Amino acid sequence: MKEILTGELFDLTADHTLAQEYLKKTTYPWEAIPQIADWIRAIGATLDPEAYDKAGEDVWIAKSAKVFPSAYIGGPCIVGEHAEVRHCAFIRGSVLIGAGAVVGNSTELKNVILFDGVQVPHYNYVGDSILGYKSHMGAGSITSNVKSDKTLVTIKGAENETRIESGLKKLGAILGDGVEVGCGSVLNPGTVIGQNTNVYPLSSVRGVIEKNSIYKHAGEVCEKR
Repeated sequence: MKEILTGELFDLTADHTLAQEYLKKTTYPWEAIPQIADWIRAIGATLDPEAYDKAGEDVWIAKSAKVFPSAYIGGPCIVGEHAEVRHCAFIRGSVLIGAGAVVGNSTELKNVILFDGVQVPHYNYVGDSILGYKSHMGAGSITSNVKSDKTLVTIKGAENETRIESGLKKLGAILGDGVEVGCGSVLNPGTVIGQNTNVYPLSSVRGVIEKNSIYKHAGEVCEKR
């Protein structure tokens, strides 16, 4: 499944994330998820103190970022330049919030990479996931990161023709650059959505969705024109 390769989901030739070099080392993007915490600690220590404040143990916040007083930010975490972390956001740790990203009211993040310009602005849960450049999750849409039977997550291609074992018990969703997820949608464990794809509101999404698609519901995915 070529479409799930790291280089197919994200444009890593452009400067759209501090994690650019980190992700280039992976074949599949979920390979980066287990080591996000260690990577943040390492890269955080190299950040320019003229541009970033050390706001707690392993927490770096850009001076240009806007963080509401009611937000909770646990380390390790980096909040990028001009990002916005709004009222009652809950950042549980192991989180990179990219430049210009928006983390909204009551949104919860855990062990994730948000590329620059990502928006999770209203009541979202994102865990053990990677969201590509300028991807957006509508109000109330979430990633589900653990299977109900607690077995390891498998990435499944169209009609289950191809299966790749992630080796991870916890794996949410991988969103390519420019993905739009409609309000109230659930992205099931191991969901991979290709670049510039739109997901209808109230969808339950699983498996691999090709880039430049419109996901209406299971079994009805059409190409963008």
